[in-house]
Amino acid sequence: MLIQIPLDIPDVQIEKLDTSSKKGFVLTLTSTLKGTTCKCCGKPIDKFYGYSNEITLRHLPILDKTVWLKIKPKRYQCPDCDNGPTTTQTCSWYDIKSPHTKAYEQWLLRDLINSTITDVSMKRGIGEAAVEGIINRYIHQQVDWQAIKTIPLLGIDEIALKKGHKDFVVIVTAINEQGEKHILAVLPDRKKDTVKAFLAAIPVLQKATIQRVCVDMYEGYSNAVYEALSGVVVIVDRFHVAKNYRGCADKARKQEMRALKKTLSDKEYAELKGVMWIFRKRWEDITKEQQVPLLILFRYSPMLQQVYIFREVMTSIFNRSLTKAQAVTELEAWIQQIQELDLNCFDSFVGTLRKWMDEITHYFIQRQSSGFVEGLNNKIKVIKRRCYGIYDLGRLFQHIWLDVEGRRIFGYA
Repeated sequence: MLIQIPLDIPDVQIEKLDTSSKKGFVLTLTSTLKGTTCKCCGKPIDKFYGYSNEITLRHLPILDKTVWLKIKPKRYQCPDCDNGPTTTQTCSWYDIKSPHTKAYEQWLLRDLINSTITDVSMKRGIGEAAVEGIINRYIHQQVDWQAIKTIPLLGIDEIALKKGHKDFVVIVTAINEQGEKHILAVLPDRKKDTVKAFLAAIPVLQKATIQRVCVDMYEGYSNAVYEALSGVVVIVDRFHVAKNYRGCADKARKQEMRALKKTLSDKEYAELKGVMWIFRKRWEDITKEQQVPLLILFRYSPMLQQVYIFREVMTSIFNRSLTKAQAVTELEAWIQQIQELDLNCFDSFVGTLRKWMDEITHYFIQRQSSGFVEGLNNKIKVIKRRCYGIYDLGRLFQHIWLDVEGRRIFGYA
């Protein structure tokens, strides 16, 4: 039975196939293209002048066997230039600076998505330096603005490069009108001036398309946006808002549990086993079995029941389809109710809510958040663990770009 496997290489003819080599399959090719462009005058030339030295290029494996392509590039002489200089023909399927075909390099880049240089190097039998060279040939260490036409939604957030250290870098991302994600920058620190300088440097055409920017409740980001992007709507991310008020509720639970441990008997306190995780859940996500210790907790501490209820009310406000004006009314009513009930555990959140009310309620206009940024931050944490820490910002940008945009660019299924 004959099996035909296409090479997917244009403008070549196979002259010889050697399957006996321990290195894998070795194919000798000749180019079927005639002519090239003179390196001196840039004119088309077709006066054949022999062959250059043979080059060997690594290609996509066949049946898990390494494939090598050998070809002697044609040379052509220019009749118009002084001294008749010659130019070596370069086919479209390889780069003269690379020892691999373009198809092989793009295959390796797909392999690198959600993987590491070391892993791919070991699996494919290729040096780490060669893999890094491929990355550098295809992926910039900064955003390529020509590849991005519109960025209606920006997200700004930070991530720590080192665990336990305040070694923060700022991740700037975007979503275009088609819903595609882009990594725009990895900035060296979270200072307002650093963020502002980047935003101000966005090309005029792309800057004109920015409509909204999602940030957390850090004035450095919001002020940078207000000063660099006039007229752009700043949205405080709802996930950071939720983290704030849920944190207040959890702090109240911890304090009350410490008090209950002192006042309840050992038998009574044992009834509250596992209540910490149950308390953090939404009521609709709690099973009937889990409701039992939670209701016992509320019997011992009616105050925690109120805290739980008003935490869930706050979540429901953000889950409902409200206008900005309706949201402001609902939030002000929520503040009034907890103050009447003396639920002081929410005091810090109330201060935050009043300070950022305009930016927080901007969320209700189009219900946009920087959830895509938070998802990306989780991805970056995985990248850091896989790569045992990446502290070079250019290399980190390349890895993020590959994981975020590589699937789309290189056709990863």
